[in-house]
Amino acid sequence: MNIEIVSGSPRLNSVTHRLVLHLKKHLPAIAPHHVNVIDVRDWELNVLQQEIFKSVDTAPVEFKPLAQRMFDADAFIIVTPEYNGSYTPAVKNLFDHFPKQSRKPFGIVTASPGALGGIRAGLQVQLLIYALFGVGSPHMLVTPFVDKKFDEEGNLLDASFQKNIDVFVAEFLWLAGHITAGSKTY
Repeated sequence: MNIEIVSGSPRLNSVTHRLVLHLKKHLPAIAPHHVNVIDVRDWELNVLQQEIFKSVDTAPVEFKPLAQRMFDADAFIIVTPEYNGSYTPAVKNLFDHFPKQSRKPFGIVTASPGALGGIRAGLQVQLLIYALFGVGSPHMLVTPFVDKKFDEEGNLLDASFQKNIDVFVAEFLWLAGHITAGSKTY
């Protein structure tokens, strides 16, 4: 399975990105999947005004590599901090350019240096996934005090959080495995 983790924080020294690094290492270690990261900081997508990218061929040349990855993804994990009770505008802008992700499974991961862990962002991401015609895993990974749980290289500092990660990953992979296996029969 081809899984794209969307690193949704546009901040240069994002503490949320630590969680992305951890998942990038952790997922292939437990299951034989291709896992890559789409970092919103790497793509200078203008705010969507007119054109959406319906295929790799219709994408502007500078966005063809991104389009290839978006269309080739079997599943997505959106990792976002909470911005004013929601996910980042960069996440919205990315998926606005690639709006129909029909029947693709999505995992939701939120992070915050605060006690609530970005839960409100996670609830908003659920609405985005439905609008994309995707299928969201009901098991979110909500990460409070992310700056205390992961170091800059994505290493887990708080061993008590491992169970949360394991449950999220197991449930996401179960959902994604069933959806991607079933999609080949239609």
